[in-house]
Amino acid sequence: MITRILSFLSTFILLVSSSSSESFSEKFIQCLYLNSPPQIPISEIVYTPRNSSYTFILESTIENLRFSSPTTSKPLIIVTPLVDSHAQATVICCKQHGLQVRIRSGGHDYEGLSYTAGLPFILLDLQLLHSISVDVEENTAWVEAGATLGEVYYAIAEKSLVHGFPAGLCPLVGVGGHFSGGGFGTMLRKYGLAADNIIDARVVDANGSILDRESMGEGLFWSIRGGGAASFGVVLSWKIKLVYVPPIVTVFNIAKTLDKNATKLVHKWQYVAHKLDKNLFIRLVIEAAKVTFNSMFLGKADELLEIMEDGFPELGLKSSDCMEMDWIGSVIYFSKYPNGTTIEALKERTPQEKISFKGTSDYVMDPIPEEGLEKLWKWCLEEENSMLIMDPYGGRMSEISESEIPFPHRKGNLFNIQYVVSWDDDGIVGSQKHIDWIRRVYEHMTPYVSKSPRAAYLNYRDLDLGRSVYNDTSYAEAARWGVKYFKGNFRRLAIVKGEIDPHNFFAFEQSIPPLISNEGMREIE
Repeated sequence: MITRILSFLSTFILLVSSSSSESFSEKFIQCLYLNSPPQIPISEIVYTPRNSSYTFILESTIENLRFSSPTTSKPLIIVTPLVDSHAQATVICCKQHGLQVRIRSGGHDYEGLSYTAGLPFILLDLQLLHSISVDVEENTAWVEAGATLGEVYYAIAEKSLVHGFPAGLCPLVGVGGHFSGGGFGTMLRKYGLAADNIIDARVVDANGSILDRESMGEGLFWSIRGGGAASFGVVLSWKIKLVYVPPIVTVFNIAKTLDKNATKLVHKWQYVAHKLDKNLFIRLVIEAAKVTFNSMFLGKADELLEIMEDGFPELGLKSSDCMEMDWIGSVIYFSKYPNGTTIEALKERTPQEKISFKGTSDYVMDPIPEEGLEKLWKWCLEEENSMLIMDPYGGRMSEISESEIPFPHRKGNLFNIQYVVSWDDDGIVGSQKHIDWIRRVYEHMTPYVSKSPRAAYLNYRDLDLGRSVYNDTSYAEAARWGVKYFKGNFRRLAIVKGEIDPHNFFAFEQSIPPLISNEGMREIE
């Protein structure tokens, strides 16, 4: 016992200064020590600004350089849990000492909300909780929240080349946030979202308890699969249902310039992409006056050619355009790694590049007329580094009820649009120019996209849609942006929030507000 006390004192001296401004940090670290297992010294998981590794850890998974500037708010302390009880202790100590907590699994948050805050806060960085256990006989896997999509795909492929998981295309995205917001990729028309294929989870709630599906109840389990888990707790791990993939899949890329009949092809794509065989996914990537038809088919090239000849002959797909490979090969292909890259690259966590960017999203329920597309191309050409990605829905996405999980964008949606603009660091004025451009395009697109509400995808989070003020738990105010992400599911999310986190401990700019039942529904005042 004496040895442990001496160890704590030496660690404590190294981690905190005597400055009164760091009293919050001192109290938090002492609390963390008292609530953590003795086998692992706190010095191995705690980083303060005085620690030489603090900046490296903070910046290690930041993908958007907009939120990596000297003026960006920084955490008082970074905690990198090595075991579940470290995350549990972090929640307990933040709550005990009135500190905000931010939860980061991969750092791809479009608005940086997983590692910035307007108040003193602790960053709970889960990147070291990344173990994956695959059971191909049961068609399941347990995945810790700090694992990346690339690590998940690699772990599955190690065990089987006919198993996969329907999630995103970027291998560096952390599963903690990706799965909890929905998560989709090339298999969404066949198998739906990542969140549709989650069968259990382990979560730290606002009381510091670790819960699984049985102990948390179906209300909370429903909420964290598409409702954004950071509003409700800290997801430690997910149990996912693996899906079958054929031994051979086929991919193709066909690029058309905007002045060479591309508009008519895009116009036609809107009518057919959501109706084609559900094994076929054809998305559009529009940048630099060029449209790329980017596709993956769960099957062989000869079958794909027949489907395309029958359903979309205008594209003119030929056998020479098609590349056959196994499913894990298609993961590498869509990740834009150089030719010849092996699947070992999926385990790497070093970004290919980091940029400043701003994104937002829309859903389209009626085809955009050709004249509308021509206007869109014109707006895109105003910004050199703009990109649009259009992902087709239909198939399995139209078969699942919009209330099955919080993600509501199902039947009736033809496709999703992601708008992105990126730039090198050119100062505040330069950054604002690019942000103003994407806001203008978003406004111009109003006549062509979904209405009442104008819907948006949570994982392309956009604070322009609205934000909550800290400690403001107004349901009515939050509903202004909440219904865009969740439509009619927003109210149910707020009710669950009121049941499990009534005092709004897990709060941030677009967190779900608690709605409390007391002789009917009323808002927390």
